[in-house]
Amino acid sequence: MEDGVQRSRAVVFNVSKSETKIDDPNQSLSRYAVGIDLGTTNCALCYVDTDAEAWSVETFKIPQWIDFGQRESRETLPSFHYELTEEEAAANHALPWQTSAPNHTVGVLARDSGQRHPGRRAASAKSWLCHEGVDRTADLLPWHGDADVTRLSPVEASSRYLAHLRAAWDDAHPGFSLSEQDVVITLPASFDEVARELTVSAAKQAGLPRVFLIEEPQAAFYAWIDRQADQWQQRVAPGQLILVCDIGGGTTDLTLIRVRKAGESGEQVQFHRVAVGRHLILGGDNLDLAVARLAESKILDAGSTESLSPTQWDRLVQVSRTVKEVMLGDDRPDTYTINLPSEGSRLVGGSVQVQVTAAEIDQVLLDGFFPAVGLEEKPELGESGFQEFGLPYAADAAITRHLAAFLCQHRRSGMDADEQDAADRPDLVLFNGGVMAAPAIQAAIVDRLSAWFGQTDPWKPEVLSSPRLDLAVSQGAAYYAMVRRGQGVRIAANLGRSYYMQVESDPPRGLCLIPGKAEAGQRFRADAHPLHLKIGTPVQFPLWVSSTRLADSVGELVEMDRSEASPLPPICTALVQGKRRLDAEVEVVVEAELSEIGTIGLFCVDTTSSKRWRLEFDIRSTLETDREAHSGSGEAAGIVDSDSVEQCGRVIERVFAEVEPDAVLKPSHLVKQLQSVTDLHRNVWPPSLLRSQWQSLFDAQEGRRKSAAHEARWLNLVGFCLRPGYGVAVDDWRVAQTWRILHGKLAFAAQQSRTESMILWRRIAGGLTRGQQEQLAAPLKSVLKNKTRRIEPHEAAEVWRLLGSLERLSVNEKIELGLIALAAIKQKKNQKILPALLWALGRFGSRQPAYGPLNATLPVEEASRWAGELLDWGKATELDTNKNMLLLALVQMARQTGDRYRDLPLKRREAMAVQLELLEAPEHYLTLLTEGGSLRTDEEAVIFGESLPLGIRLVR
Repeated sequence: MEDGVQRSRAVVFNVSKSETKIDDPNQSLSRYAVGIDLGTTNCALCYVDTDAEAWSVETFKIPQWIDFGQRESRETLPSFHYELTEEEAAANHALPWQTSAPNHTVGVLARDSGQRHPGRRAASAKSWLCHEGVDRTADLLPWHGDADVTRLSPVEASSRYLAHLRAAWDDAHPGFSLSEQDVVITLPASFDEVARELTVSAAKQAGLPRVFLIEEPQAAFYAWIDRQADQWQQRVAPGQLILVCDIGGGTTDLTLIRVRKAGESGEQVQFHRVAVGRHLILGGDNLDLAVARLAESKILDAGSTESLSPTQWDRLVQVSRTVKEVMLGDDRPDTYTINLPSEGSRLVGGSVQVQVTAAEIDQVLLDGFFPAVGLEEKPELGESGFQEFGLPYAADAAITRHLAAFLCQHRRSGMDADEQDAADRPDLVLFNGGVMAAPAIQAAIVDRLSAWFGQTDPWKPEVLSSPRLDLAVSQGAAYYAMVRRGQGVRIAANLGRSYYMQVESDPPRGLCLIPGKAEAGQRFRADAHPLHLKIGTPVQFPLWVSSTRLADSVGELVEMDRSEASPLPPICTALVQGKRRLDAEVEVVVEAELSEIGTIGLFCVDTTSSKRWRLEFDIRSTLETDREAHSGSGEAAGIVDSDSVEQCGRVIERVFAEVEPDAVLKPSHLVKQLQSVTDLHRNVWPPSLLRSQWQSLFDAQEGRRKSAAHEARWLNLVGFCLRPGYGVAVDDWRVAQTWRILHGKLAFAAQQSRTESMILWRRIAGGLTRGQQEQLAAPLKSVLKNKTRRIEPHEAAEVWRLLGSLERLSVNEKIELGLIALAAIKQKKNQKILPALLWALGRFGSRQPAYGPLNATLPVEEASRWAGELLDWGKATELDTNKNMLLLALVQMARQTGDRYRDLPLKRREAMAVQLELLEAPEHYLTLLTEGGSLRTDEEAVIFGESLPLGIRLVR
């Protein structure tokens, strides 16, 4: 252990019974207490052997490949995943515990190989794990990976790092499997509840079924306590405030800890964690990107190249990490020369060189990220400039501005009535995280704190020493594992965040479910506000969290102010209770608990039967298609009066229900009758009315079996009412129910039913999962490849439109389908389906998907080649009515997005703009190619295939 410090097991200080609790009270304690830092840039594992006479925290050296054919054990495991090429995989690179060589590697080799093949490397999985704008369980890493590389979810990537640690430990400790030890995993204090749950899921996937969680700033402080041995009480005094400033590779975490008197005599002290900052995806990765931007601007200004390709940019970012570390060090040079390999014809002997100076680095990094700002300054809102990397980086890069806002909000947090003399400025500062290894950055933060709080008297905070920033978190986690056993010094850390369930909308008001003073193992119940819920009907509970409203009590109704609270992914569920009728209603209260491992559990409890339903966070509600789950745009588009809604339901029932013949409406008259009832054309029905009609159709689903005409009309209207499959609360549930009752279950084999089912799936494709889209595509691809089977033009057109709408298909599948479509366009027999083929090609090759993930866009080279083929075909063909569809397809393939990974080269786009101008394309199309911008509403309608519901827009 560091400094050779050891301590006996007799040190026990202020440990509550809940702290010593293990999942199973009858379970014997494991020999080892283990702490794991699951970091953005590096992982580490430390441990305590409790059989030792005087226990100490030790570092486990992790075996890993550092190069092909070279294996070493190192104190950290870089958090990088690399899929080997076929040639690389042919070499023997199995680790001692592996019976065969896998096709991937993690650690040093993965990090360094990614510099040569960036498209094969996944990084920053931890940042993606807390990205609320994507489905965190979806396979999306590497974000801009090569087409032949297997995609991983952030959960799976995190699991593979943990699995490597587990296997390495097990190999070194026969008979003491890591799965059977007490394991504590660290995470940012600002992780939302979904990220916490997914961290636990990653551990389970890695073979670690029983883990505990601790926040990284607390772990870092535990490591400091551990280093002080028995001298820690002499280093602090009651009333002091301690700031833990943790800036790692991906996030910035701010925490305040108060020092208080403890014991009857008041001579002892106790630590209380009193505040946690907002979640910020802002760290070392951002500094690397800023250095790369500086170098790129100098390269372009020098005319060394027209622009950097994505591959060159990736390499430049990797080099920039080294530049940052060297130029922020103590013995830095005056200048640093970056050598960047060229590409294409100048590849051999054509490398690009650029020189950056120490002054330039200071301006970009110190002035840019740690500027001298006032204490009252607030961070800027908006979007980060680093859009091409997929992650929602903080819009304001000034970390000192975020720190100022945090201290203004929290520096008096946790003061008791008798603690008026307690500090409202951080007397002590503990730095943690890889970024803080730079003395210049530590000095910049200390200078800011001195300027803010030392205006009347010379003052600066004391910096607590932390000699191993790369190991502090894992060391503290291992120490905390001993604290849980009753040994060591405990930080009294309550939850520090209050949780609310929104129960009113205008203005939004929330019911406090868990107070900020909650501690692990406690359960809360909001008895004063029972809810009445229908069985079998989907309900959504929007959730909020606040790190400032810590005095609210359970059951209290408070207004949700976005300056004080942040929305969480909602809870979405449909309660089921045995065989009770769908329209049964139950009275429930909401029960919440804070688990021992640090996760939130929410339950609906029947007040009569005490039956409990666990409420799950709706992770998919945070897809790109539904970013604002708490105030969906669809709901804001208007609500039709309840009488009209009921009349529409009765009209639908007359068509599909089993009633007397004279009360039945013909299916062909249904839409006309609904328009008459609402006095609105169906194209302007608001989403709230559309979804209520979907419910009526769903309830009358058996009526579609009355005839082929009934089924066709039912399919047509269901798709119309549920389009585009997102945008309104609980649309995920509606789409899932539609899939359950319909996929593969048409009542009639008529062509009309087949065609209308394809239209339905096309309309709601945005709400379908990737797996569902693959199930739809597979039989259609078989039909297209079967040259002996003839498809009628009308049905063939719908096949292509459905395929084109499936944006979650893999890149390889899109390329395969696009090549089939390109070949079909050139055949005269397909003249009647040209509009559908062009429409599908535009969707397959689009630079900006309508709803799908950005990492599933077609590679630039492929899109450019398709565009060239289409242009050549268009110039040699009498286009007539198909010209507008061709132009829109070309614009989708080549429009500027501002993302170097998706955009065609500027010269290529400018040349295409000239060609489109010759084809008399609208001026707006030319602007989209050369300058970028947003699609107009009429253009969106063509891309979607018809008008969108009011208030719902395609993602741009």
